[in-house]
Amino acid sequence: MAAPAKVGLQRAACLLLASISMQACTVLGPDYVRPDTDLASDWQSDSLNSAPKTLSKKPGWTEQGQWWRQFNDPVLDSLITGVLGSNHSMKVAALRLMEARAQQGIAGSAMYPQVQQLSGSALNIERRQSGGGSSNQWLYTAELGVAWELDFWGRFKRGMEAADANFLASLAQYDEVAILLAAQTAQFYVAIRTLESRLNIAHSNAAIQKRSLEITERLFKSGNESELDVQQAKTQYLATLASVPPLEASLRQTQNALSILLARPPGPILEMNVDRGVLPQASLVMIADLPADMLRRRPDIRAAEMQLIAQSSLIGIAEADLYPSLVLLGSLGVSASSISGSPTTVDSGIGPSFTWNIFDYGRIRNNVRVQDARFQQLTELYRDSILQAAREVDDAAISYVKSLEQVDLLDQGQVAAQRSLDIANIQYREGMADFERVLDAQRSLFSQQERVVSNRGNVVSSLIAVYKAMGGAWEVSRPAVLLDDATINTMKERSNWGDLLEMPVQVSNPVMSEPISSQ
Repeated sequence: MAAPAKVGLQRAACLLLASISMQACTVLGPDYVRPDTDLASDWQSDSLNSAPKTLSKKPGWTEQGQWWRQFNDPVLDSLITGVLGSNHSMKVAALRLMEARAQQGIAGSAMYPQVQQLSGSALNIERRQSGGGSSNQWLYTAELGVAWELDFWGRFKRGMEAADANFLASLAQYDEVAILLAAQTAQFYVAIRTLESRLNIAHSNAAIQKRSLEITERLFKSGNESELDVQQAKTQYLATLASVPPLEASLRQTQNALSILLARPPGPILEMNVDRGVLPQASLVMIADLPADMLRRRPDIRAAEMQLIAQSSLIGIAEADLYPSLVLLGSLGVSASSISGSPTTVDSGIGPSFTWNIFDYGRIRNNVRVQDARFQQLTELYRDSILQAAREVDDAAISYVKSLEQVDLLDQGQVAAQRSLDIANIQYREGMADFERVLDAQRSLFSQQERVVSNRGNVVSSLIAVYKAMGGAWEVSRPAVLLDDATINTMKERSNWGDLLEMPVQVSNPVMSEPISSQ
């Protein structure tokens, strides 16, 4: 009995080795090649080139890729850190990454036996004798069945490629959410500081106009001026006061928006009670890379390319359905009985199973065409996303440049408006000018001060937009573990995640011959 069993095991081993080698025979479908784009590799933004900037020798926007630290504003730093650590959209993006990680495991498991079934039974037989006695006997059976579809056409390898690409797309989308949230936080911060400054200006001008009203009232009561001056002064003073409530409403709404980003209930931001109305200041810091190269490292561009790679793999999966599939079947069974002298038997079997959907050729071929058409759609979307990114860079850069050009002009205009008001007040007191000239000077000063503050806010907002548009090295500052301890513990209590939630994220791209980032 031993010799036939040994021969059977040898045959099974040979068949197993042959089947494994067959899995590496061929891989159907196109191998991914990055498509050409409408943006030249040496593309330069004229607007960005004309912006005053400082070149950095570091391989990233700033140290650790955190561009907002250029503003040297501890409050802004703490707010962005808080948003990135507590925002619900960030957690959703991280959880989608965990989902993609699990999908990788599902795709990888296809390389192993797909059907693994273990069954068994135990039967108790009771025999009663005519004299009243009885006896119990047991029958035992156990069987293990295995079905393993061989990856002869590369279906499962393409599935793993698609899962890897989807994981990297989720990782890039996580980075994109982080960039958007950091930029939104900075923009809300600048908007709040700008509104605070505008409120300070409104209150300051209201105080000036109130003094003018009091002067005209005294002169009217003394009979030196007409009531017209009083009513004109009162009109302007009340109009200035009326500008305060809309500003306060906008301030509260912006504070509410920032609070939601911080995952807090709506309300004022306590951290911003210091330095009220003070706008952060920074200059544009660039690295030596060409803008076109940095655009391709933007998270949204990387995500679009990863989706393109995943779809390319789906073409190969669809093509594999055109050809037969070979399944390796195996079984091992054991049966035994408690009956004295009964044998224990072991049954084993191994062999191939062949299936081929030859009558579904039309459906399968059209499915290949569907996947190919989707690939071409994603190719066009990828090309368009690069163009849109270039436009975003140039739009932000030209806004930054032109806002900077306004700074000195508006500052000079504010100085002139203040001087005009001083002269108008002197001439009015000396009787050399009527009160209308004072009112005009007050209106001009108020308008000019608001324009100065709004322009300074535009400069900072445009600079933030430039950093966001050129945000290519974001993964430098990505935390190793993306989920907080509370979320990890909650998910582990609910399901067995093993160490999957705490595994460090990968930056390199396993489905391409080059890295997806500058690292």
